[in-house]
This record gives sequence, structure tokens and C-alpha cells, in this order.
Amino acid sequence: MQSWAEIVVDVQKNWFLYASMPFVAAIIGYVTKIVAIRMMFEPIEFIGIKPPYLGWQGIVPRKAAIMASIACDTMTQKLIKPEDVFDKLDPDRIAQEIEKPLLEAVEDITRSVAEQYAPGLWEAAPETVKRMIISRIQEEAPEIVRQIMTDIKSNINSVFDLKDMVVSNLLRDKPLLNRIFLEAGHGEFRFIRNSGLFFGFAIGCVQAVVWAVTQNVWVMPLFGGFTGWFTDWLALKMIFNPKQPTKYLGGLFTWQGLFLKRRLEVSAEYGRLIAAEIVTPHNIIDAVLRGPLSDRLFGMIQKQVQRVVDAQSGVAKPFVVMAVGSSKYQEMKRLVSQEIMKRLPATMQHIEKYAHDAMDLERTLATKMQDLTVEEFENLLHPAFEQDEWILIAVGAVLGFLVGELQVHVMLHFAAH
Repeated sequence: MQSWAEIVVDVQKNWFLYASMPFVAAIIGYVTKIVAIRMMFEPIEFIGIKPPYLGWQGIVPRKAAIMASIACDTMTQKLIKPEDVFDKLDPDRIAQEIEKPLLEAVEDITRSVAEQYAPGLWEAAPETVKRMIISRIQEEAPEIVRQIMTDIKSNINSVFDLKDMVVSNLLRDKPLLNRIFLEAGHGEFRFIRNSGLFFGFAIGCVQAVVWAVTQNVWVMPLFGGFTGWFTDWLALKMIFNPKQPTKYLGGLFTWQGLFLKRRLEVSAEYGRLIAAEIVTPHNIIDAVLRGPLSDRLFGMIQKQVQRVVDAQSGVAKPFVVMAVGSSKYQEMKRLVSQEIMKRLPATMQHIEKYAHDAMDLERTLATKMQDLTVEEFENLLHPAFEQDEWILIAVGAVLGFLVGELQVHVMLHFAAH
């Protein structure tokens, strides 16, 4: 330990190095935060030697299934339910929106099926008869759509799996999962990055005093490691704690977890992202038509198509059955249902704008998020930090230690000269 006189001489001789210590510590704090944030999200895929002992994959992409499941649980249990999606859709308006492409599809399907199952009869029939048959089926087409939409709304949970749709989209698109966390928590990540400067600078001032007094070679690396560790740990804690506004230092300042304080802003941003990227009309329609419950939808369509075909056959049904055979008649109805199912994805694209406006999911999500409890709201973002956060803090400490070790060599070099 140096005497006061020795300290004064050393500081005068190496004043620039002493003055640089707080700034170097601030840089350590800042850089370790940037590294920590990048390690949370990058790289998307594992880089290194597998099994993953020598390498890294961003925490969020690596834990994509867990992240997606947590986000989805909050979303589907607290924010939005399948009924919220479909109850706002009017079957009559949907039939109106897709009338033109639907009528074209019906004509193509009718001609195709008739030519396949009764080629001789269909070709021999006058064009006026063909047009009459097509027109009669077209007249019933909007009613088929209305009935199918009514069936879907009455049995929504049997044809639409909201959780499967959300998780599938997030797992398939890991960059999108990253974007949701990054954009919803952009204020928090900015705070983490900038906090490293201020916390690091304060620690650097203490470091300069300790070095002046002790001249111990362990001061620099230990303070560097402490700066990297402590600033990472403190920044993460300050984002979610305390839950309620709390006064500190005798009421000199008040602090509430930053994420919780930005509740209104985060709600609006989160609602916008989910409505624009995940729970979209396109994804919903795709999930209904191609999702794990699509077989049940096909059953609904088949029931409605068979009803219409039988009704339109009328008195001619016995002759149609006689001409093509009973089994072929049933097969023909199934084929019509299959063809309608195939055409639906392209046909339903015409209702996406109407569905977007009618569902108004962005406002629905943002409004319901404001009704969440503090703990439920915290779960929207906290999982991204909780998963393996000790690794991020440890990396910050190691980087800080290494920079501190470099610092001590520089100090000793100048002291020797």
C-alpha cells in the first residue's frame, strides 16, 4: 500500500492513465452489454462443433420451442381466443367477397367432374343444359359458403388450433421470433446497452482509487470482471424490478422495472407485431385449411356439397345414379368436395382485407394486454432474459477480466518508464 505522498506523485506522473480508467470501465460495461444482447439472438443456427460444446447459437433461436410455447400460452390463454378471431366475421359478407372467384371455381369443378364421371352424357348434352346445371349449382355456392362459415363458427375449436398455428409459425421463422422480442423490448435493450456506460464509469472511478492506494496487479482484472458481471446483472434486474414504482435514497428518485413502466407502449407494439406477423388472416385461413384439424373442415365441406348436389339433382337423381352408378355418384360428390377444398386457399385470399378490418386484432391484443396482471405482462419478455442468463453474465465477467488484465500490463509498462 502506497503512502499519500507516493499516491500524489504516481497520479501526477500517470494522470492520463488514471483519468482513462473510468472511461475504459465504461467501455467494458458498454461492450459487454452489446455482446450479451447479440448472444441472446445470434447466430440463428448453431455455429461450431457438434455436439454443442464448442460453439454457440443465440439463446432465443436455440430455445425457440420453449420461447414460442411461453409466448403462445400467454397469448392464447389471456389475450385472444379462437372465438375472438371468428365471431367478428359475417358469413354473408364473406360469401359476397369471394362470389366472383367462387363462381368461376364452381363452373370449372362442375365441368371437370361431369366430364370425368359422365363423359358421354356431358358431351352429348346441349350447351343450354350444361349452362343450366352449372348455373343452378352456382346459385347454391354462396349458401354453401354461408353454411360452412356457420359450421366453423359453431365448432371453431374442432377446426382451428390457434396454439398450433402460433407455435408453428414461430418455430418455422426463428428470425421472426427474434424480431418480436427485439422490437417489443427495444427500450429495454437500449437501456441495457447504455447502462453499461454509466455503471462502468462509476465502477472505474472506484477502480482508480483502489489502484492508486494498492498498486496491486489484481486490481485491474478483478475490477474489469466485476464491471462486466455487475453491470450485466444489475441491468437485467432493473428491467423487471421492482414491480411497482419504489422510492430510493430517501425518496430522491423513484424506479419501476422499465418493461413494466413502458406497459402502454409495449402493449401497442406487441399487438401490432402479433397482428401483422402471426395472427394474420392469411395464417388463420391457412391453419384452418391445412392445419392439423383440416380433416374436420373437409367433413363439413363434404356434408354441405352433398346436400347441394343431392338437392340440385332433384328428379334427375335416379337417372344420374343409373348412368354413372351408385358408387361413382358418391365418389363424384367426394371429388367435388376435394376440388372445392383445393381451390379454397386461392379463393379465400379475396377475404383477407375484409377479415383484417373486421377482426381488428391489433387493437384487441393491445387492449387486452393492458388488463394483464404485472406477472402475466412480465412473462411476455422475461423468458428471453431468464433462459441461460447466467451465461451472458459470465461472458461479461470474462470479457471484463481480460480487458482489465490488458489494462494492468499497460499501467506497469508506463510505470516502468
